Amino acid sequence: MGDPHMLWSSTYQASSDQNGQRPLNVDPFALWKLPSLPLLWSLLRRPHSRLEFLWNPTGSWKSLRDSHSSHRACWEFHSVVLCLSLRATCRNILRLRIRKEPAVKDTELYTALLRLRHPWRAREVKLDLAAGRIDVWIEHVEGVRFLCPECREPAAVYDHADEREWRHLDTCDCKTYVHARLPRVHCPQHGVRQIIPSWSSSDTPGHTLQFEALMINTLKECDVSGAMRLTQAGWDEAWGVLERAVARGFARKERRVPRFVNVDEKAFAKRHRYETLICDQERGTVEHVVDDRKQESLEAYYRQFTQEELAGIQAVAMDMWDPYVAATKAFVPGADGKIVFDKFHVVRIVTEAVDQVRRREHKALQAGGDQRLKGTKHLWLANEENIPEWRRAEFEAIRGTNLKTGRAWAIKESLRRFWSYRYPKRAEEYFRRWYYWATHSRLTPIVKAAKTLKIHLANIMTYFKHRISNATAEGLNSKIQMVKEMACGFRNREHYKTAIYFHCGGLDLHPRAAA
Repeated sequence: MGDPHMLWSSTYQASSDQNGQRPLNVDPFALWKLPSLPLLWSLLRRPHSRLEFLWNPTGSWKSLRDSHSSHRACWEFHSVVLCLSLRATCRNILRLRIRKEPAVKDTELYTALLRLRHPWRAREVKLDLAAGRIDVWIEHVEGVRFLCPECREPAAVYDHADEREWRHLDTCDCKTYVHARLPRVHCPQHGVRQIIPSWSSSDTPGHTLQFEALMINTLKECDVSGAMRLTQAGWDEAWGVLERAVARGFARKERRVPRFVNVDEKAFAKRHRYETLICDQERGTVEHVVDDRKQESLEAYYRQFTQEELAGIQAVAMDMWDPYVAATKAFVPGADGKIVFDKFHVVRIVTEAVDQVRRREHKALQAGGDQRLKGTKHLWLANEENIPEWRRAEFEAIRGTNLKTGRAWAIKESLRRFWSYRYPKRAEEYFRRWYYWATHSRLTPIVKAAKTLKIHLANIMTYFKHRISNATAEGLNSKIQMVKEMACGFRNREHYKTAIYFHCGGLDLHPRAAA
C-alpha cells in the first residue's frame, strides 16, 4: 500500500479473473477524483485500507466484499451523495485564493499618525537608518482656501514661506522630523498673514504638539537632565519647553484671589536667602513666588489686586513673622480678624523652649557626672504618642525623676489640648490657665515662650473661627525641596521660581491646536 500521507495520489490496479471480470483495487483517498464512479468511498475503521470493486458485464460497479448484499443498496446511495458533496467542497477549497489586503503606503501611514486633516497630507517619507532619522514632507491640496488667523474668514493663498522643520514623536527609536512650506493668505481685512498648521502652534517652535506634550510630561516626572536623556534633546531645548509651558499656563490662568491664603518662606540658598510663597489652600497650588521675606515681598502680591478683590480673602494663615503681618494689615480689609497664626508654629515655639531647658539641665547634670539626659533630645521634642515603644520605658523612668526638662515637656504637651476646643471662649479660658502654669514654672525659656504667645493671642484665637493652618504650604515646601534636590540646587533665582510654578503652580501647561 502506498504512503498514507500522500492524500492526493491515486493507484489503480487491474487484473482479470476467469470470468472476464476486472477486479480493481482503489485507494480510498483518491476516490474523490473519479469523475463517474457511482459508488464512492465512505469512512471505514481503517482509513488507509483499500476497497475492491468489480466491473459487472451489465456495466455497473460492485463491491467484492458484499456484492450479494442487497441491503447495502440504500447505504451505497447515501454514500454517493455524501462523497459527491465532499468532492465539490474539496475542489472549492483548492480553488480558493487568499484575499490580500491592500498595502498601506508610507505617506498614508504618516498622514494618519500626524492626524493630518484636509487639506494637509504627507507627500514623501525618507528613512535614514544610519542616522536613525525619518523625514516627512507635508503639503496641502492645490486650490484650497485657508482661514485668516485674525478674523477666521476664508482667504486665498498668497505665497509660501521657506521650508520649516518640526521634531515629532520618535518612530521605532528613529527621530522623526516634519517638513513643510506653510502658506500665507491674503485677507482683505488684515492683509498677508501666516497660517498656523494643525500639527503645531505659535508657542511650540520646532516641535509638534505631540512632542511638546511628551517633553512636558517627562519634565514633570524627572529633572531636566533626565528629560534630555529620555528624549534625546539638548539642555536649552528641554528648558525652553519648561519655560514656554509656564508662560502658557500663566496666559490661561484665571485672575482670582484665593479665599484661604497660606504664606510661608522657602530657603533658596545658604546665608538666609529666602523666597516668599503665597499658596491657595483650597487648590493646593503656589500662586506667587517673590524674592526675600520682607514686607515689600508680600505687598508685591497684594498690589496685583484691587481692594474689592482683596476683600474676598476670608483668612490668611502664616507664622508670626512681623513683616508678613504688617503687609497683610496694610492691604487686606479686616485683616485683624483674618490673620491666623499657624498652630504648628505656635507649638514649635514652646518645643524650642523645652529643648533649651534640656540643654541647660544636661550641662549642669553632666558637670556632676550624671548622664541621664544624654541621647534623649528627640524624646522630649516628640509628641507623647510618637515616642518609640522600645524607648518608652526609658523615657518614663527619666520623666519620673522630677527633672526640669520633664516639667517643661508636660507644659508643652498640655498646650496641644488647646487646639481641640470647639468654642473660642472655652479655648481662651484654657489658654489663661495654661499661661498661668507656664509663667509660674520658673523655667526661663518656657516663661519667655508663654509671653510671646500671649502677645499674639488675638490671631491665635482666630483659628477657632476659620480652622485653617499652614499645612498646605508646608506640604508644597516639601515638594519644592524634592525638586531642588533633583536639580542639585539652583544658581539662578528666576529658574528656581520657574521650576516651582511648573511643578506646584497647578497651571495648564500643555499646548493646544489652533482652532
